Amino acid sequence: MTINEFLTTFAGLPVVAADAQESPGDPGAVAWRIDMDYESGGDELTAAFERLLARTGPAGPTALIIGEWGEAYESAFPVELLVDNAERLPTLKALFIGEMSFEQCEISWIQQANLTPILLTFPALESLWVRGAEGLAFKKRIHHQGLRELVLQSGGLPASVVENVAGWDVPNLTHLELWLGVDNYGGDATVDDLAPILAGRSLPALTHLGLRNAEIADQIAEAVAAAPIVARLTSLDLSKGMLGDAGGEALLAGQPLTHLKSLDLSHHFLSPELAQRIVEELPGVAVDVSDRQQEEEWGRYTAVSE
Repeated sequence: MTINEFLTTFAGLPVVAADAQESPGDPGAVAWRIDMDYESGGDELTAAFERLLARTGPAGPTALIIGEWGEAYESAFPVELLVDNAERLPTLKALFIGEMSFEQCEISWIQQANLTPILLTFPALESLWVRGAEGLAFKKRIHHQGLRELVLQSGGLPASVVENVAGWDVPNLTHLELWLGVDNYGGDATVDDLAPILAGRSLPALTHLGLRNAEIADQIAEAVAAAPIVARLTSLDLSKGMLGDAGGEALLAGQPLTHLKSLDLSHHFLSPELAQRIVEELPGVAVDVSDRQQEEEWGRYTAVSE
């Protein structure tokens, strides 16, 4: 699978291109998207950002999507562009850094950066999405009262990122989604790295947990089957990974999942019989076992890697 569709809504708002001819009546009622040509440089991105601020006025954008920032496979996202202009972004609530199609830049080639300054500079930020994990880093000790949603999409999420995120103090986080990926693209996190998250002690408000696109999906399922945090979730997402019968059996043999509203196991390697059992044994849960994959001679695969 490749990613080649852009969001049409973000943070509950319709997405509008920053260079669109027609302006919405209320600039704060849309999510603005900046997307540069891959040959563009930092000056062009800065200029596009300035034009957007002129369009949105003193309040700035409520939600902002940064797509291609110009040769994203060679240069890291310029964090200082946002940090240095924090006073001009007083209402920023949602930010997506790196929403690119595979034609613009393969997910595992996107050069990210240490994004800790984003969280420290924007205490009112409620939603942070990031695509790409090459160079991605965060500090381990972060307290953020405002953050409600964190989504890290990757073909391989480093263990260091998982470990650090697991150590955050984010008391109001309700939605956590990690695309763990494969070891060949830097996804070297283990179930042990996920243990603080699964224990749930630092995530008192979490209701949605996504551990997606995982090479270690079976091991994750086995850990989830006994994880304390699951009892207070309303939705669990183990999709896009290499989940097979070992993981599926562990889910059925573990703690009850009947309290969930949804369980997403799509893109899986479950046998048809076991997939049907899971659906039947969770009659009140919206279980997604679509997109069954066939194991290749060289093994299983995640939905997104390179």
